[in-house]
Amino acid sequence: MQEVDERARAHQALEKHAWRIRRNALRMGEVQGQGYVGQALGVADVLAVSYFHATRYRAEEPKWEGRDRFLLSIGHYAIGLYAALLEAGFVPQDELESYGSDDSRLPMSGMAPYTPGMEITGGSLGHGLGIAVGMSLALKRKASDAFVYNLLSDGELNEGATWEAAMSASHHALDNLIAIVDINDQQADGPSSTTLGFEPIVDRWQAFGWYVQRVDGNDLNALVEAFDNARGHSEGKPRVILCDTLMGKGVPFLEQRDKTHFIRVDEDEWQMALDVLDADQPTQ
Repeated sequence: MQEVDERARAHQALEKHAWRIRRNALRMGEVQGQGYVGQALGVADVLAVSYFHATRYRAEEPKWEGRDRFLLSIGHYAIGLYAALLEAGFVPQDELESYGSDDSRLPMSGMAPYTPGMEITGGSLGHGLGIAVGMSLALKRKASDAFVYNLLSDGELNEGATWEAAMSASHHALDNLIAIVDINDQQADGPSSTTLGFEPIVDRWQAFGWYVQRVDGNDLNALVEAFDNARGHSEGKPRVILCDTLMGKGVPFLEQRDKTHFIRVDEDEWQMALDVLDADQPTQ
């Protein structure tokens, strides 16, 4: 019974973190009147489990040598990662209002020199996994037990460099590398599945020598189990978690909006979105 109660409390805490991440993202979007909030809302559950269940870090010491590295390959998802870093305490909450402003530590596209906790500068899509492979190799050679997490998008599966990195990770048996693919089926040129089809995606990653799991990326319990399985897998393989997510998750009128790479939010809709989210606030 005690174990059941502890799991319930842990789940409730993750729900609260995911809710706050979504709220932080919406508030930053409102500051600038724009932002990739659809993606941020969609991956909020993934980020909540990453930062409040799976990864080791010290928010007060972002460069702590023993930390797990969380790499954001998709630089335009920065608003989502900032929302998580604010929740985790890397950046004070009062800096939220500076999002996208001159001299802000929260620029609209993620840049590592600016933001505590931001490991790499993303944006040139397809390079994140290669950087993660290099970091994982370096940590192996230093006999570190730290993991490297790399969040990338389904659109990045179009890039040959991604598959070169996937092959390299398998060749070097990088079992300290966990890739996380956000599958929301949207990219700048339209649906990812029709722009350049990636199915059967599980078979393809397995063919490259990875330990593969595919889960509902908006199901906290499924994500916790997948991250635990990834960290605990013992076959000497890199691991990938394929996360099917819904853009706009948590705000029904954005969930139902025609999905595009950049969801348009009218000026009066920011407060509407916050009100909807607040009405569904988790309780503890």
